[in-house]
Amino acid sequence: MVSPPTLRLRIPAVNSRPPPHAVVMRCRRSIAASVSPPGDANGSTGVPAAAPASRDPISLPRPLTTADLMEASGDGLKVAYQGCPGAYSEAAAKKAYPSCQTVPCEYFETAFQAVENWVADRAVLPLENSLGGSIHRNYDLLLRHRLHIVGDVRLAVRHCLLANRGVKIENLRSAMSHPQALAQCEQTLTKLGIEHREAVDDTAGAAKLIAEHKLQDTGAVASSLAAQLYGLDILAENIQDDTDNITRFMMLAREPIIPRTDKPFKTSIVFSLEEGPGQLFKALAVFALRKINLTKMESRPHKKKPLRLADDNCSAPLKHFDYLFYVDLEASMADPNAQNALANLKEFATFLRVLGSYPTDVSEA
Repeated sequence: MVSPPTLRLRIPAVNSRPPPHAVVMRCRRSIAASVSPPGDANGSTGVPAAAPASRDPISLPRPLTTADLMEASGDGLKVAYQGCPGAYSEAAAKKAYPSCQTVPCEYFETAFQAVENWVADRAVLPLENSLGGSIHRNYDLLLRHRLHIVGDVRLAVRHCLLANRGVKIENLRSAMSHPQALAQCEQTLTKLGIEHREAVDDTAGAAKLIAEHKLQDTGAVASSLAAQLYGLDILAENIQDDTDNITRFMMLAREPIIPRTDKPFKTSIVFSLEEGPGQLFKALAVFALRKINLTKMESRPHKKKPLRLADDNCSAPLKHFDYLFYVDLEASMADPNAQNALANLKEFATFLRVLGSYPTDVSEA
């Protein structure tokens, strides 16, 4: 584990010190000035002293965090992602932080740990795909770790069919890639006469394996960047079955950012509810009544409490799955309307956690 650098302040030496009586006199003058306003010798001005102005604690400025001080371009940042160099996650990291130094990680959890242990400053990990749906593993890891979502970024996925130099499409009998990438190119691969599929951990890893083992009958489904990195030929481009293939990535940090209201923000939360009719309706109503739009809702079984016993007046108690609900709101936590909604939800939710309040990615995928 790499510990954060320790800052040491050097105080310049003072060559001469004032005599003790000067220090005492200075302190007395300071105290008198703070207690009595200018006036006569008795400290009276003839005007009643005004009470100190009070400020609403909510309106007071919040301390800056290191997340606020980082450059938007990512200059100097180390950003962890899952996969080998050339993975789509690396491209997403570069889109989020163009000047960052990327750190490849073997597993999703490794990327979480890299940020927690100060090996990296950020992690950029996939959360959902427009074709394949949610990446459930990362939803589960969000609860296991204490990182905060500080942004999201959308990336258009453009799959290519890669092979070693000199290999033709008609020579290929198999395609290797991440399971989701293979599923997204299923029809195109079949039309090309490639029937066999081999699943590996990530798309760039497939390109790396094919290049290292000099495979002549197997192609990789990966990015054009992976072809450049591993010296492979691009036999076909944009082979995904659906042209609108977009993956949404989340940006994670050790500290949250300060939410604002001068730009579009999104807030991600997770909560659980008691078993009973109307509980989910009641939870969603706290947002509907305040006209807060929900952009996503995902339910996952509660791993710590997977089953709940319910007595329905039967001979034996029934067992129900206990669920966690992940919700994205089109709102900033700086908005009192959103704060009131979560305060209302907290009154009856058995568990509630804000995963992050962050700017919405409005750029082209």
